[in-house]
Amino acid sequence: MTGRKTAVIGGGAAGMMAGIFGAYSGDDVTIFEKNQKIGRKIYITGKGRCNVTNNCDIKTMIANTPVNGRFLYSALNRFSPADTMDFFEQNGLPLKTERGSRVFPVSDRAGDVVDTLLKVSKKAGCRIVNKTVTDILSANGHITGIKIQDEFLPFDKVIIACGGSSYPLTGSTGDGYKFAERLGHNIIPLKPSLVPLETVEKIPPECDKLLLKNISLTVVDTSVNKKIYTDFGEMQLMKYGVSGAVILSASSHIREMQSGRYRLDIDLKPALNEEKLDERLLRELSERKNNDYEYLMHAFLPKQMINMFIERSGIPAHKSCSEISRNNRKTIISLLKNFSLTVRSYRPIEEAIITSGGVDVKEIEPKTMESKIVKGLYFAGEVINVDCYTGGFNLQTAFCTGVLAGEN
Repeated sequence: MTGRKTAVIGGGAAGMMAGIFGAYSGDDVTIFEKNQKIGRKIYITGKGRCNVTNNCDIKTMIANTPVNGRFLYSALNRFSPADTMDFFEQNGLPLKTERGSRVFPVSDRAGDVVDTLLKVSKKAGCRIVNKTVTDILSANGHITGIKIQDEFLPFDKVIIACGGSSYPLTGSTGDGYKFAERLGHNIIPLKPSLVPLETVEKIPPECDKLLLKNISLTVVDTSVNKKIYTDFGEMQLMKYGVSGAVILSASSHIREMQSGRYRLDIDLKPALNEEKLDERLLRELSERKNNDYEYLMHAFLPKQMINMFIERSGIPAHKSCSEISRNNRKTIISLLKNFSLTVRSYRPIEEAIITSGGVDVKEIEPKTMESKIVKGLYFAGEVINVDCYTGGFNLQTAFCTGVLAGEN
């Protein structure tokens, strides 16, 4: 044992890993978690399956971290995605790699990830205390301890790992920012990232929660007429706008939200170019001569979306297929290949998967995660101003920053 007493504030992915590796380094570690169970946010990641990491190299990891990716270089070199996978597998949790190099437990149970972290932390000698830390205290530029209500507890080191402001029901209520700010740190303004988007256009009630599979999405910044993001996969129409995997990833590219500035161009049939689509449309028209336009669109769209599409096209719903003109065909093809929606705003930060913004990385030593302002104060996870795309990259950031903070 080193004799050092370390307090970890937050029993999530970053905090548990910080506690484990602090204990491995010989410290006397106490993890403070205000919820009755650790890892509340882990349970909801990857739709309850927990996308543990991404099976990629460090260069790819940094490329998928649009905000301060280079800051993670030392942390990732110390604890790479491969190290994360080894850690869980060596501790009895088999993993598998799926599309997009996303890594999940073979069991598809996020709870198994939490159970593994809990088991390893106890084995390493960490104490877990279910109490709320109300303050972090320092004197002469050095950490002295923490407060729980009015009780002072002395500690040599404190690691802030209590998450961001997204999903507050899991305990991520922004406490870490308040602690850091009171200790002299600059907080980069917070905004939601990996969040659904509200649209200017109204989404009809029948389209609420409609999942569109195998679509292609392009985000255009209309202020400079520039494509800022493209993706392929699933999205979901919602009563307020749009959600789903491609939308969450796209949201992290929308850095300066202004109503009407960003356009979402959705290709509903990316597997077919316009020529092939026209051939298919002609074939469907010839087979359905006695049917109307509304019936025709069942061959191309989910039934919930047909009325919305027809209204946008301006072609009468009951126009006979035999009367669909060349110009009508052009309109249909154009809409199938480019069904546009206009972004009005992000959904509230409480609905975001992660928080963008946080403790300024210029004030954190990247090789140790220690504060450059207060000795003995460390940061790990979402409280730091680093955010990544979906695909396991955010949990990997939590794990590697946690390891570095814990060891140091």
